[in-house]
Amino acid sequence: MPKDAQGHHLTGATTEAVLHYDAAVRAYGLGYGDAIGLFEAARQAAPEFAMAHIGKAWVLALANDSGFAAVARPLIETARALPLNDRERTHLAALSRAVEGERGAGVAILDRHLMSYPRDVLAHFAALLMDAFYGRFALVADRSARALPQWSKSDPGYGILLAFYGFGLEEAADYARAEATSREAAELEPYGYWPHHAVSHVMEMTGRPDEGLAWMDAREPLWSTPAHTGQAHIWWHKALFHVELGQYDAAVAVYDGPLMATQRPVGLSLTNGSALLWRLEMLGCQAGDRWRKEAADWGNRADGRMCVFTDIHAAMAELGAGDHAAVERRLAAMRSTAADGTERAIVYRDVGLPVVQGIAAFRRGAYVEAVDHLLPARFDLWRMGGSKAQRDVIEWTLTEAAARAGIRDVALSLAHERLAARPQSAPNRRFLEQAEAISP
Repeated sequence: MPKDAQGHHLTGATTEAVLHYDAAVRAYGLGYGDAIGLFEAARQAAPEFAMAHIGKAWVLALANDSGFAAVARPLIETARALPLNDRERTHLAALSRAVEGERGAGVAILDRHLMSYPRDVLAHFAALLMDAFYGRFALVADRSARALPQWSKSDPGYGILLAFYGFGLEEAADYARAEATSREAAELEPYGYWPHHAVSHVMEMTGRPDEGLAWMDAREPLWSTPAHTGQAHIWWHKALFHVELGQYDAAVAVYDGPLMATQRPVGLSLTNGSALLWRLEMLGCQAGDRWRKEAADWGNRADGRMCVFTDIHAAMAELGAGDHAAVERRLAAMRSTAADGTERAIVYRDVGLPVVQGIAAFRRGAYVEAVDHLLPARFDLWRMGGSKAQRDVIEWTLTEAAARAGIRDVALSLAHERLAARPQSAPNRRFLEQAEAISP
């Protein structure tokens, strides 16, 4: 029976199909190349190749896009009707939960699976992405750490797994080891998205925006080509470095130029533009018609039922565009999800609803109400998923709301909290100035 590059048996595969499949897994893990197209080529070469169907479905199901999830479901059913080995059955079980938004259940299945199959790159990446949007990115470090001793540096995919480890360390706030590990992974896989991304995060979280821009500029030929599926997010990080330095016009130029040019019409990608424009507008930059385009791009890609993270960012675009009816429809769907008893219900109830209500209040100038929603929600923000840098837009909104509401003690406390982590940040210094200007 044919095997993949990591030595796993592949039911129903042919030699040609395996070549496409291995290239697809590599492209997906690197964030470099057409993973969906390569999985499709494997499907066409061998229609009974179960992992080809499963692999393509993983890409679609984990894009945090309700439309893509709908496309994934028929692929899952196709795979379900095929002969499967134990490894493939476990993938299918986890995928079947993930496509319905049950990420915690999906990760639990893959976590046990990876104890038996520590070289399964696709399972490692699927677990990483599910943890990412279940608020448990830091667990990726532990999962990778237990697998790496069972790899050799010469094994295909070693640099990809090392990159996953580096990003997990970053989200666990082990910044020195994260940077060293990710730089090593970047040497092994220079076109890899994750090692470059992890170093960028380290520099963001440790308040080193000048170094961050230098890192970006030195490696731009490696991360900014059309083959990079995540380059919009890297441009987002570059814009954040400009924001931290107070270079707001430069950040707007990144938004208007390369970020908009590379942002894809997929939920996970669209969050970049919403999050950056929301920050820039709070800093006094005029959004103009940009919000209308953001809202139009979102369309129905976040439905209030699948992923809190994307719903929050879609709501930002709707609020910015003044589409209050769309926000109310989203809130109604979120309330329904919060009451449906599924795995997603708690995070929609405790995080999704108060955050969207809070940013809606902020947008209409009801700053006290915004604080009332967002201040209690901040304790559970990790559960909305995404990275610490991504979730910071909510903390930012809360701090700005407290300052605009004139709630001096809250505004001052949050400003000092932010400055302790990044004392050179221009927005954080601005928060402190606003707070100190409030009459006691």
